[in-house]
Amino acid sequence: MSSASTSRAMLKTLSVVKKVKMGKRVEKILKDKGGSTSAQDNGDDDPNKTPEPYICTGIFEADFTEFCRRNLLKDNEIPAVVIRPKPPCAQAPPDNKSKDSKDSNASKDPTPDEGVDAANQEEAPPKTYVTKDKYAYFRPVVQVEMENEDKPTTVTEIYIRGWKVDSLMVGIFKQCWPIIEKLSVVNLWNVNLSEDVVKEFASFLPQCQNLKTLVIDGTWCPEEPWSLLIGEDSLLTSLSLRNNGITDKGAVMIGKALSTVKSSNKNLVSLNLSGNKITDVGAVAIANGLRMNRVLLSLSLANNNVSDEGAKKLGEVLSRFPLTHEEVVERRKLLSEKGSPDQGLLKSPPPSRRDRDRPGSVRSSSHMDKTDKKRDKSSKKKDTKRSDKDKDDARSNRSSADGRKGEKEDGKSSKTDAKKDKDDTTKGKKEDKWKKGLLKASIGGGSRTSLVGAVSQPTANASFVADTMSTKTSKGKKTSSKDKRVPESDSPEILEAINPLLEQVESMDNQLWIPGNRCLINLNLSRNKITDTGMKGLLLAVQYQITLLNLAPSPAMKGILRMSLTGNDVKKTDETYVKLQEVLLARDPYYKPPEKGGGDNQSLAG
Repeated sequence: MSSASTSRAMLKTLSVVKKVKMGKRVEKILKDKGGSTSAQDNGDDDPNKTPEPYICTGIFEADFTEFCRRNLLKDNEIPAVVIRPKPPCAQAPPDNKSKDSKDSNASKDPTPDEGVDAANQEEAPPKTYVTKDKYAYFRPVVQVEMENEDKPTTVTEIYIRGWKVDSLMVGIFKQCWPIIEKLSVVNLWNVNLSEDVVKEFASFLPQCQNLKTLVIDGTWCPEEPWSLLIGEDSLLTSLSLRNNGITDKGAVMIGKALSTVKSSNKNLVSLNLSGNKITDVGAVAIANGLRMNRVLLSLSLANNNVSDEGAKKLGEVLSRFPLTHEEVVERRKLLSEKGSPDQGLLKSPPPSRRDRDRPGSVRSSSHMDKTDKKRDKSSKKKDTKRSDKDKDDARSNRSSADGRKGEKEDGKSSKTDAKKDKDDTTKGKKEDKWKKGLLKASIGGGSRTSLVGAVSQPTANASFVADTMSTKTSKGKKTSSKDKRVPESDSPEILEAINPLLEQVESMDNQLWIPGNRCLINLNLSRNKITDTGMKGLLLAVQYQITLLNLAPSPAMKGILRMSLTGNDVKKTDETYVKLQEVLLARDPYYKPPEKGGGDNQSLAG
């Protein structure tokens, strides 16, 4: 018994020793792991360590949150990226057939269904709104719309509502937005932008290739640098600046951004400046911006302080206007580049390097000698060619064996003469049409000398069309008479690219007048201070455009089609106002005449 007890005691001591050794090993392992993890934590928290550069993934939510964290924003300070809520879908109307079937079943089975109690049944939660936690509604949020909600890379629109966008946030947007391929709309409301922030927006928005619509409403900026958004590098086609407190200071800069004598915005199609503080000074500046702009289609100056002076200036720009001295000088430069009308289609050779250095009136004797020698050589070559031709003709007449060939050649020459006669007649018809077009273009009481000068001298437009057609025909190997004829639908495309300064000019009172802007089709002047005198200027402009369109129709330049004038300082019974509404009603593309059965004549132009 003693030996058995001692063996048991020995086994217990051995097991205790093993447990102690294992415990020490586990403690060492835990200590090593803890030391390594603490070392890693210390390395991560090291402020001197520079973070690795972040590569954007194209997922706006992930990129935006990562850049916010890198700019030391806390998690509760980072605006959440959420899908923009949409209004509830309208329920489909109940089907009459299903109602009839239910009524028939109810008549067959008068006993009500068991377990259905309308009074005790719980109502479903409403779908017209969504409840949120306390103060969650006022936290900054970035709303987005996607083509496919399952694919976060398909963000197309971004909306920001009611929180300040500072320079830090614009810097984050500058890194995120250009990577989004399908971003086309950015809508900002009440975001309190500063001048530096607007400049930063204008610097990187052209990098967003598909961004075409920008809305900044309800945002006041004392410096009013809004013209930077529509600079020469801008790709925006639609810009809305409603209720931003824009005064004449900002309107003048916007007018210069639309167009000047030497530059013009080539992408902006729609501009909304309603609800601001623009007076006649700003309206005149915007009208001057429309002088050389042939891209803008829609302009809204509703709910401003525009009166008769601004309305008259807009009417002048829409009908016809005289060129200023600066515009006349620029016109002469353009004509000299494309060829002077006095010289026709003849173009002088480019000057040499020595001639460029000398003034135009001074020429060296060597240059004069060279030109004289060239003329002598050319005349000698012509004389030798003529003598050779005479010899060939004599030889052909002497040979009697080639009589049949001579008869064939005579037949060919007669055919060519007939073709030449036809070409001469067609050229005469074309010249008559061209003269008629010039007479049609110069309407509105022009002087007789202007019409004669316009017909006697070929315009730059005609030379430009002739040059383009000659280059097109020269590239082809063989062109038939049918191919040389140009369809009428091709002519407007050529005219669209021409500078407004190169249009047909009319001389009156020692001034050069050109047709006004006929590309603007929608003008909103409602809720201003325009009286009957301003309405007369607008009426004359619309009548002039209609007359010009009837004489020289152009599908690219149809003139004003819709004009909103309600809420001005003029009575609805005024003759000018009523006549203007009738003229606009006939041109309004959205107007549908009432049927014979009756109906009220409602104009969408007012």
